[in-house]
Amino acid sequence: MAEFKVTVIGGSGYTGIELIRILLSHPAVRLSAVSSSQYTGQAVSSVFASLAGRSDLTFVGHDDPSLSREVDLIFTAVPHQKAMARVPSLLEGGRKVIDLSADFRFDDAALYAQWYQDHTAPELLAEAVYGLPELYRDRIKAARLVANPGCYPTSVILALAPLLTAGVVFPGNIIADSKSGVTGAGRKADVDLSFCEVNDSIKAYAVATHRHTPEIEQEISKLAGAPVTVSFTPHLTPMSRGILSTVYANMTGQSTTDELLGVMAEFYADAPFVQVLPAGRLPRTQDVRGTNFCHLGAVADPRTNRAVVVSAIDNLCRGASGMAVANMNLMLGLEETTGLMDVALAP
Repeated sequence: MAEFKVTVIGGSGYTGIELIRILLSHPAVRLSAVSSSQYTGQAVSSVFASLAGRSDLTFVGHDDPSLSREVDLIFTAVPHQKAMARVPSLLEGGRKVIDLSADFRFDDAALYAQWYQDHTAPELLAEAVYGLPELYRDRIKAARLVANPGCYPTSVILALAPLLTAGVVFPGNIIADSKSGVTGAGRKADVDLSFCEVNDSIKAYAVATHRHTPEIEQEISKLAGAPVTVSFTPHLTPMSRGILSTVYANMTGQSTTDELLGVMAEFYADAPFVQVLPAGRLPRTQDVRGTNFCHLGAVADPRTNRAVVVSAIDNLCRGASGMAVANMNLMLGLEETTGLMDVALAP
């Protein structure tokens, strides 16, 4: 199998280390450089002991030329609002880029400005492809810039896409209730994320204000063919990784649970990383832990005439780094599943 050369700009966060972990075991790529502003000059394996004996790389600075020299593809895993300053020059140098921040996920620069800040590279928004293979596989294959989706949006969009596309549910009055592990907040020192604050507790946060809301609305509006407003509430849970989203949508008819599941299974028949569970089974985060899979389940509630769809993903893998590698595979002409078929980690 051909060997492609890839690098990671910003490899010292939880998303970065997950990306490094997957790439080091990938059979068709060679990770040649990784950068970090905090750990420049330190061995990657000394910062992350889990990589001892697996990597002899040393973290370089974000401007180190090795990050873009003779490289086939570059991952930018830097914070939101930082990638837009770097990506244009990388593209000008002829490199393919997968950005794991929110900087290129939006079609509208004004919408990005409303939720983040003014965009300094708005000319690239029309070119960037939203990196959800189940919806945009062919466009991703031809792209030079892919915007990796957010973790919460991935779980919600995958839950809704089949039913909205088939017209089984109304696009109005959709409620998405999501629970995430603490790694979703990033690898930083924060009292609210400390063990004693998080353990044995669960809380809602960013109610009606979370930045992933417009990303969800943008993509499901495309599926519905009309503007959609979603009530989205995220929760922080006392687990390291994983997202469980429960999505409620009013049904257009009186579908049964089997009918909902049939629509979903047909929609994802050619999607290797989506598993639609049989009636009577609902997803659990531990069943997708450390994998690029999304598990979906559904129940038709005849009393309220709502479809209740449950989605489980690993926020670091399917919600970030695993999805980025799937996108890389497509962009480099590889099978989408290459290097990503690991079984879930044991409980």
